Formats: sequence, C-alpha cells, structure tokens
Amino acid sequence: MTQTKKKGLEKYIRSIPDFPKPGILFRDITTLAQHKKAFKEAINELCARYKNKKIDKVVAVEARGFIFGGAVAHKLGAGFVPVRKKGKLPWKTSSVSYELEYGTDTLEMHEDAICAGERVLVVDDLLATGGTVKAVTELLEQKNAKIAGIAFLVELIDLGGKKKLEKYPVYSLIKFPGH
Repeated sequence: MTQTKKKGLEKYIRSIPDFPKPGILFRDITTLAQHKKAFKEAINELCARYKNKKIDKVVAVEARGFIFGGAVAHKLGAGFVPVRKKGKLPWKTSSVSYELEYGTDTLEMHEDAICAGERVLVVDDLLATGGTVKAVTELLEQKNAKIAGIAFLVELIDLGGKKKLEKYPVYSLIKFPGH
C-alpha cells in the first residue's frame, strides 16, 4: 500500500480520517517525531542523501518543517533559515504570495538570510500539492541561491505536488497515496 525508501518508518505516521474536513486523510508526522529511534532514523536518512552536497543553508517552512529542517541543518553543519507566514519575522523581509485552494497566502524570509550563490536544501514535512514549497523556491531564486535539493519526510504521491517542483531534485523519504 505504501511506498517508502526506508522500510518501516511509515508505521510511525498516524493517519487521521476526516481531518481537517470530511474526505481528507491527514498524515500526522508528530507521532514519528516523538519516537526517538524513528526520528533519529528519519533525520539520518534525509541527511545521508545530502552529506556530500556542500549545503550552506537549510531552509524550512513553518511550522512542522522546522522540526525536520533544524535537525537536518545541525547534522549537515549548515545554517538554518526559517520561512514564515507574513508578519511573523522581526526584520526586513523578502516575500512571495502564492495561490491556495481558496485565496492566497504570503511567505517571508529575512532579506539577509541567503547570499547569492549559497547552496541551499529546502526541507519540509510533507509534499501534497506543492504550492508552498514552490513559493519558497521563488524566494530563493530572488536571492540567486543554488537549490541543491528539496527533501520531504512524506509525499502524498497522487496529489502531484512533485510536478510543480520538477525543476529541482526532489526526495521524499516516505510515500503514501494522496487521499
């Protein structure tokens, strides 16, 4: 039923039917994060792919992306850059707006967080439709960063988010059908 790169980690992802609305099967990553051996294995697996890629910064999106992005940055010896919703960062920011199912949203990053030419790895918890991380890549392109990869703990493969990111190498540790 599930397809994973590393056997067994998918069992630590809790599936919650009809959340946040009827018909959605929510994949809860907090159950993996709270299990010390599974969390360590997931971080090690995500990092193994990028350990020789000379990553300068790991960029992650609030909030669950911070859980994995911070740990990956630490293990890779890279800096960590948070990308947040509009109005949450205390300094001068660069921003990008993107389409949601019903409306738009805006993401921001500190203007001085990325220097031109830095090699960055984008990390997030889950790839669904790809809109949020596509917006992050636009922020990074504004800064002339070199996107070395995009890594997800979980990918919902039927939702097609990877197509929006086909310009970049995308890696997902755990893959589920999208419901």
